[in-house]
Amino acid sequence: MAKSSREGRLATLVDSQRFTMVIASVIVLNAVILGLETYPSLMRTYGNALETLNQACYAVFVVELILRIASYGRRPQDFFRSGWNVFDAVIVFAVVLPGIREQAQVLRLLRLARIVRLLRFLPDARLLVRTVVKSIPSAFSMVVLTALLVFVYAMVGWTLFAEELPETWGTAGRSMLTLFILLTLENLPVYLAEAEQVSSFAPLFFVSFVVLASFIVFNLLIGIVIGSMDSAREEEEQESQAIASPDGFDGDLAQKMRNLRVALDECEKELASRSSA
Repeated sequence: MAKSSREGRLATLVDSQRFTMVIASVIVLNAVILGLETYPSLMRTYGNALETLNQACYAVFVVELILRIASYGRRPQDFFRSGWNVFDAVIVFAVVLPGIREQAQVLRLLRLARIVRLLRFLPDARLLVRTVVKSIPSAFSMVVLTALLVFVYAMVGWTLFAEELPETWGTAGRSMLTLFILLTLENLPVYLAEAEQVSSFAPLFFVSFVVLASFIVFNLLIGIVIGSMDSAREEEEQESQAIASPDGFDGDLAQKMRNLRVALDECEKELASRSSA
């Protein structure tokens, strides 16, 4: 019972808003230190102090990780069911691995990766990262489609405008580069005005490309992202429920069981004190 009570107190501590704010503040401080170390004049004057602060931040991260693992009690393996927890463990403990701690550039990258841990305290930002990752397979198909569309239009543009406008349409590569710029609608009036002096088909060429590439393709991409966001939100909710109740119990039932354990622990202490009296 005492162990369950201690584990419950640890879980309450690491999940508390105050604990979260402290760790987030240390992550921000670590980012500030990393930025200050890029100034040679500051390093000459305050180099030792900045290194001491960096080591203190690392010590805080180690203690935080140990407390969070310990809050899982007899099931520490459940800590690693979350990808964010695995990421935290890797960037914290990789620093002490042989072959890495001697590499200054690798250590600097690991320290930079600690800043990413700030995302775990920002649910909306974490959801966006998951959404981007889930969108990659579908987005890759859209990239291929866009590249094919740009190539076809590049060849048509080369046929229509290459002789008079070699700087922008002289080769397939230059034509594709011009069209990639046009995907953002940048300098569209300029390119259109130049092309109209060369071919009467210029308005049809540019309007059709803008409609197909800039509007239809981008809107389809937005639809993919929105669908991935809904899927990511559902997965995150499922993961949160699974971590909160690893044995498959309903979240409310698991919380009631934890409260019952605490109550039984208090009763046991009271009975023990009465029997000793």
